[in-house]
Amino acid sequence: MYRNLHAVARQVGEIIVGKDLQIRQALTCMLAGGHLLVEDVPGVGKTTLAHALAISLGLRFNRIQFTSDLLPADVNGISIYERERNGFVFHPGPIFTQVLLADEINRATPKTQSGLLEAMEERQVSADGVTRALPEPFFVIATQNPTHQIGTFPLPESQLDRFLMCLSLGYPDAAAERALLLGEDRRVLLKSLPAAMSPTELAQAQQGLRQIHASAALIDYVQALAAASRQNGMFAEGLSPRAALALLQAARAWAALEGRDHVLPEDVQAVLVPVCAHRLRPLKSAHGVALASRDLVLQLQESVPV
Repeated sequence: MYRNLHAVARQVGEIIVGKDLQIRQALTCMLAGGHLLVEDVPGVGKTTLAHALAISLGLRFNRIQFTSDLLPADVNGISIYERERNGFVFHPGPIFTQVLLADEINRATPKTQSGLLEAMEERQVSADGVTRALPEPFFVIATQNPTHQIGTFPLPESQLDRFLMCLSLGYPDAAAERALLLGEDRRVLLKSLPAAMSPTELAQAQQGLRQIHASAALIDYVQALAAASRQNGMFAEGLSPRAALALLQAARAWAALEGRDHVLPEDVQAVLVPVCAHRLRPLKSAHGVALASRDLVLQLQESVPV
């Protein structure tokens, strides 16, 4: 069932060179049915990764370039009066697709960002008193520039909590960068990329996660991590119950990609940073210096015995 996902990973790896771990994490996120946030500097392949994943999974794809003047109606759709029908007719926005690329999401105002909340959580859009279901499956892959760059708005905690995982691609190593410089244009390669699996196969793989066993001891471990994040004094707020559910679901997906029918603590640890780091806001230390959330999450992992 999960063999096709490995084929997807290999195919995307031919486009995004030298980032096998990040590609595997992105597939884990989509297999778990979650939304993905990719945060990094411009030009490292964030948008190309989203394109390659959508094409390889055989999913319909729309892209929205988020800007400061973007309105919620530009994303969700708008009702326009049509004289021929003597009434208002709803025109669906680009969100009505299977994969929505929210490019540079933090360049939009909080008002526009909030327009995505219902869609990401409920898989539906409410407009003019009518609730319309989004296609199945539905994923948001958002890219984000570092918050210190000009023209960005920080994502609120409620928005961040709806992303199952947050990844950073980083700069390629010397060998990968040389392959990019000597190889064909990635945009040309994307045009000839085939679908490595179908949406039906992806849905079957997602349903198969219910069969991945998580023992009582494993649940205890997930609960201990969540409790420690709330009590150890390193974070402004601890992990929410939704974050704990996300951690367990991502661990199930990671175990499935590893070819196992049960979850190990190592699976939880493999997805702990991408699932939790963007949800946790660090408190400043006694010296007034705030450590990165990633480093604190690793400290959290070390402090909780298996």
